[in-house]
Amino acid sequence: MDRRHPSRMTLRQRLYLVEVLAGLRLTGVRFFANMWRHTLRAAGFKGAAGAVTIQYPDERRPYSPRLRSLHRLVRREDGSPRCVACMMCETICPARCIYIVATEHPNPEIEKVPARFDIDLGRCVFCGYCVEACPEDAIRMDTGILEFASYSRLGMVYTMEMLLAHEPARPDGTPASPVPIPADRLPGAPVPSAAA
Repeated sequence: MDRRHPSRMTLRQRLYLVEVLAGLRLTGVRFFANMWRHTLRAAGFKGAAGAVTIQYPDERRPYSPRLRSLHRLVRREDGSPRCVACMMCETICPARCIYIVATEHPNPEIEKVPARFDIDLGRCVFCGYCVEACPEDAIRMDTGILEFASYSRLGMVYTMEMLLAHEPARPDGTPASPVPIPADRLPGAPVPSAAA
């Protein structure tokens, strides 16, 4: 760089030849070093670690236990939702993606139960406020399900039955519920049975 005029480049810098060769040298060194390590590992030398490449989706990294994945509603022992339709999650949701309609519970000790509990995952920002605000611990984000999609906006609306069908993730973080839920499913369509 010309010191008198810092914005001007020298002839060598304008040609970029030295920088291109330096970049090629660095790339070549990394390439052959990784290839050598992979060759050693393929030959049976377990101490040689090659470049870290995860073959997703066949191979997955372990998930953090604090990962927020797809929502699920927790059931009571009698199978009914633990949710008491207090509307705390619906109120605190910054994306306004939760819709609850409350009704009376047949058990007089339980004041209310949701007649309808929908989450629009197309709008959800996975902030976890709904989980934090729930006084009954009725909603959780521990299914381990990260791959869900739909071909329509309505397909991203998960109903109460679908949320109740989800199971918590296994100890290794892999989902216990069927994954993925078909992308072409329609709202209200039956939920696939749990995978073995």
